[in-house]
Amino acid sequence: MASHRRPKQPSRARVTVLTTAAAAAVAFSSQAANAAPSEKPSKDEVKTKVDKLYEEAEQATEKYNGAKEKQEKLQKEISTIQDNVARGQEELNELRDSLGLAAASQYRTGSIDPSVQLFLSANPEDYLDKASTLDQLSSQQVEALKKVQEKQRELAQERAEASEKLKDLASTRTELGKKKKEVQGKLSSAQKLLNSLTAAEKAALAAEQSRASRASERDALDIDVPPGSGRAAAAFAFAQSQLGKPYVYGATGMSSFDCSGLTSRAYAAAGMQIPRTSEAQSQIGTKIYSTSQLKVGDLVFFFNDLHHVGLYAGNGQIIHAPRTGTVVRYESMGTIGGPFMFGVRV
Repeated sequence: MASHRRPKQPSRARVTVLTTAAAAAVAFSSQAANAAPSEKPSKDEVKTKVDKLYEEAEQATEKYNGAKEKQEKLQKEISTIQDNVARGQEELNELRDSLGLAAASQYRTGSIDPSVQLFLSANPEDYLDKASTLDQLSSQQVEALKKVQEKQRELAQERAEASEKLKDLASTRTELGKKKKEVQGKLSSAQKLLNSLTAAEKAALAAEQSRASRASERDALDIDVPPGSGRAAAAFAFAQSQLGKPYVYGATGMSSFDCSGLTSRAYAAAGMQIPRTSEAQSQIGTKIYSTSQLKVGDLVFFFNDLHHVGLYAGNGQIIHAPRTGTVVRYESMGTIGGPFMFGVRV
C-alpha cells in the first residue's frame, strides 16, 4: 500500500527572504516603470543642453582656430629659415671654393703657406686662434676666413632656430588635433540629444528658431548704413552679402563661416587684415564699452572669454555666424546667450 506523506513546508526564514525579494522586485519594477518617462528630457531641457554644448563647441573652435593660425605661421617661418639656410650654405661653399682654389695655386707653385694648410684642417676657428703667430697670413686671406667663420656661425644659429620651431610645430599640431576632437565631441553629443526628440518636438524647435530669425530680420529693416563710413561699412556690406550661409567650425568662407571667420573675412574684403580668432580681434582698434556709442561695422564681443564676435548692425542688432545648425543672420544682442563685453572700432 502506497505511503502518502505530507509535503515538507519551507522554513519561515526562507519564506520571509523570498517574500521580501519578490516585494523588492515588484517595487523596483514599479519605480522603473514610473521613472522611465521622466528619464527622457523634455524639448526645453534638450534645447538648454544643446545650446550649452554648442557654446562649449564654439569656445573650443576659437582655440582650434588659434592653433591652426599658429601652425600656418610656424610653417611659413620654418620655410623662410630653411630657404635662408640653403642660400647660406651655397655662399659658404663658394667661399670655401675660392679659398680652395688659392690653396691649389700655391700647391702647384710649391709655395703653400702654413696659413692655408691650417685652413684646410677643417677647423677655421682653430686656425684663426693661431693665425696671429703666422707672419705669412695675408690680409685677403684673413678677410676670407673671417667670412667663412661668420657664415658658419649664422648657419648654426639658423639651423638651431629651425629645430626649435619644428618642435613647436609638432606640439601645435598635437594641440590642433585635440581641439578638433573636442569640437567634434561636443557637436556629436548635441546631435545625439537632438536625435532623441520626436519629430513634433524637432519641428517645434525649428519653428522657434525661425520666429526668432524673422523677428531679427524685421528689426534689421530699419538699419541704415551711414554712407562714407569707410572700411567698416565695406566690411558690413560683405557680411550682409553672406546672409544665409551656414556656420561651419573653422570656416572662413566663401561657402561657410564660423564667427571670427566671418568677421576676419569681412575686413579682409574691406582691405584690412585683422587677426583670425575672436580673442586676438578683441586686442586691436579702439574699445567701446557703451552700446550707444557703437557704429555699424564695429566688432562686438560676447561672453567673458570673448569667444564670440559679430559685426554691429545698428538698432541693437548684429550680423554674425552664431553656431552649428544655424546660418549667417541678423540677431538681437540680447538673445546671443552671453553678455556683451565691448565693441572694437577697427
